[in-house]
Amino acid sequence: MNFVKMEGLGNDFVVIEGPAPMAEQVRQWCDRHTGIGADGVLRVSKIDHEGAACRMEYWNADGSAVDMCGNGLRCTAAYAYEQGWTAGGSFTVETAVGVRRAEMSSDGMVRVELGPYRVGSRLDIGGRSYVAAEVGNPHAVTFLDGPDGLDLDQAPLAAVGPSLQDHPAFPDGVNVEFVAVSGNGLRVRVWERGVGETRACGTGAAAAAAVACRQGRSGRTAEVELPGGTLGVELADGAAWIEGPAVRVFRGAIP
Repeated sequence: MNFVKMEGLGNDFVVIEGPAPMAEQVRQWCDRHTGIGADGVLRVSKIDHEGAACRMEYWNADGSAVDMCGNGLRCTAAYAYEQGWTAGGSFTVETAVGVRRAEMSSDGMVRVELGPYRVGSRLDIGGRSYVAAEVGNPHAVTFLDGPDGLDLDQAPLAAVGPSLQDHPAFPDGVNVEFVAVSGNGLRVRVWERGVGETRACGTGAAAAAAVACRQGRSGRTAEVELPGGTLGVELADGAAWIEGPAVRVFRGAIP
């Protein structure tokens, strides 16, 4: 089976067009020591009927299927565009949570619609305050206020992320965002369910921006700095959009 390795701000994926993989195959391919190495697997299918240019399906590195992946959606859009499956630079992609819009820029940036977002209630867990949010998948957002705001690199993400996976407030697991307000933007680290800490997370950036906007910490547009680079987030008409690069790294074949 042929594959393409793609990445969006260091959030990397094995992209295939073949049959849907089994969980064990996903785990093998994503292993960074004995496999290709990736945060997840994207299956992209060309759609023959009118409407969306392609269909996206996504599995985390642990083999679990997930409905939405923001950077994965950007990479899917870039893949479909490079394959010539689109009539132009503006098209739609079918996902498990509905049809989503995608826009390609001449400078290589990819802007995609993640769909509706929802900011939920505050939760106090283990002495820290979180805000629940939904962007096609569940998130728990916490801010490092005061002097801690500049110490994002020391935030206990590696311990907190796994500890929230069995919390009754998140029956399906949760992505965890530690956020620091920095000037007019946000600095964010993300622990993704089924993967661990990643260099970037599109839905995580959108969730952080949505909660920050609700709390008056930022506006409806924000530059979100992640370990892998900066992602633009826009909240418009109840939907979240993200914009950033999506890059093909290499092609290969799985025996």
